[in-house]
Amino acid sequence: MEAPLYPDLPPDPSAPRGGQPAFWVGPRHLAGDDGRLYDVVADALAGLGWTSLTIVRGRREPDEEPEDRQVLRSTVLHISPDALRWAQWGLADEPFHLGWLPIAWQISARAGASSPLAQWSAYFTRDVPGEAVVDFLVALDASNQPASALAGPELVLDAVAAHGWFLDIDQPEAAAMDPTFTSHISLGEVPPLIQDGDLRALSAEDDETRPAGWQAWAEPVLGAPLLWVASFAASVPHDLVAAFAASLSSTAPVLRRVLPEATQERLLRAPAI
Repeated sequence: MEAPLYPDLPPDPSAPRGGQPAFWVGPRHLAGDDGRLYDVVADALAGLGWTSLTIVRGRREPDEEPEDRQVLRSTVLHISPDALRWAQWGLADEPFHLGWLPIAWQISARAGASSPLAQWSAYFTRDVPGEAVVDFLVALDASNQPASALAGPELVLDAVAAHGWFLDIDQPEAAAMDPTFTSHISLGEVPPLIQDGDLRALSAEDDETRPAGWQAWAEPVLGAPLLWVASFAASVPHDLVAAFAASLSSTAPVLRRVLPEATQERLLRAPAI
């Protein structure tokens, strides 16, 4: 059972960020995103040379002041230099949900410049640790074939097992969980509306022929709302999912000022001096 190293000094998520003390915390998969998921990922993409575009759609009345404009939907699109990969941040007025949580980042890749559609997409809600999303994107950016599978699914399970996660006793070849049984990663049925270039993913008649994709989530309290969810289309290469999984399960502490309310008492933490 995990407990705070300094129980008398818990960060207060409701306090202004500028007045928050910084802590090194773990485990990473329960540490949340520090309220900075956009900034952390966007800064990493800028460092990789990706271009960002802001897309705003809204409604403007005649003679309306700019500050009074009603924005119905706003997204920020980041595009790789070769235009084969892109990442979109958007919390819309009618967001796409996973596990009852709105999607924050959607990351996609296509097979080549001649293909106008994404070969696959991956989705991340808020409170997914930013470090794991960044490591997924770094691996994607470095890939010469971002839409091709270069390894098998065992690579993903090996990545988390190396950090102490347990293989599922019933599905050792397809699922694993952390030692506290709060975070999970599983290869199986893909949620509806997940974009995938594999036409088999569109079949609703025969579930046996549908390709499997990786899903990851954290459920701090059984039956309570999930902390975060990540979903990967079936065509996402396993080596990219493994990069995410290795970072998510890493035992290295992460710097945080704002901790998720649901996991504060499960986190080890020490003041960052």
